[in-house]
Amino acid sequence: MADGYRLPLAMYRPAGKPRAIMLGLHGFNDYHNAFREPGRYLAARGILTAAYDQRGFGATEQRGIWPGRNALQQDAATVARLLCRQYPGTPLYLLGESMGGAVSIMTAQPGEDDCIQGVILVAPAIWGWQTMPLWQATVLRLAAWLFPASRVTADGLDIKPSDNIEMLRALGRDPMVIKATRIDTLYGLTGLMEEAYRNSGNVTRPVLLLYGEHDEVIPRTAMCRLLTGQSGLRDVAWRLVLYPEGYHMLTRDLQAATVLNDIAAWITGGRDAVLPSGFAVSPGGGALDVFCAGT
Repeated sequence: MADGYRLPLAMYRPAGKPRAIMLGLHGFNDYHNAFREPGRYLAARGILTAAYDQRGFGATEQRGIWPGRNALQQDAATVARLLCRQYPGTPLYLLGESMGGAVSIMTAQPGEDDCIQGVILVAPAIWGWQTMPLWQATVLRLAAWLFPASRVTADGLDIKPSDNIEMLRALGRDPMVIKATRIDTLYGLTGLMEEAYRNSGNVTRPVLLLYGEHDEVIPRTAMCRLLTGQSGLRDVAWRLVLYPEGYHMLTRDLQAATVLNDIAAWITGGRDAVLPSGFAVSPGGGALDVFCAGT
């Protein structure tokens, strides 16, 4: 990066000239390995995938320390520009999973590099202060002030991030995946999610938003607040896909091939392409009303 910071990078290249480039931004406490299988799958379909460890995660320096929203956003914009220079004339798309989705939203704001042709948001982390229960927000703010370096784990939480149990067990054995998180890092993540929510309506590039109806990490209430409360989404090319059997980790769930086929179709066929899954819904349609009923 411009400041000399080094980001471990993985590239999954197709056999010939790439039809498109996908820049993968991983989720919280994860690292670039999140795109190993998706990258191989998309490479077989002519799409080059590049993925790096975001600051504070994976094999980067100060692993486990929150780097700040601006640093995450600037890194994504920098890597996107470098890829566009290396592959001139090849369309580039951001694909952000969870926290990476929040970074993607902030990177695709007006005035940023025009080489980004579109954004794919996989269960984006938009569960900020406004969508968090008051008691939870109060506890987090107090803990971040009193015990910023204390660490917490997900042990004891009854959350199922995916139906791919073997993949989850592999993550549990992977030393590069952060298991215990500093409280001030959780505080920083919440601020990023809040900013992503507030600025989502400003994204002017085409967006493909993917969400699993069994997602237990990003609450349905938060997703529905984004889809129904941001009037700007109706003015740009947002497409929504709801997977009835999907969980939070859509690109690594048991039905990952269904999700990746939709992504490949959208990238290669354009923003109005027919998606193979058949699960696309209109942001203002009845299917969304049913999905958000009671939230």
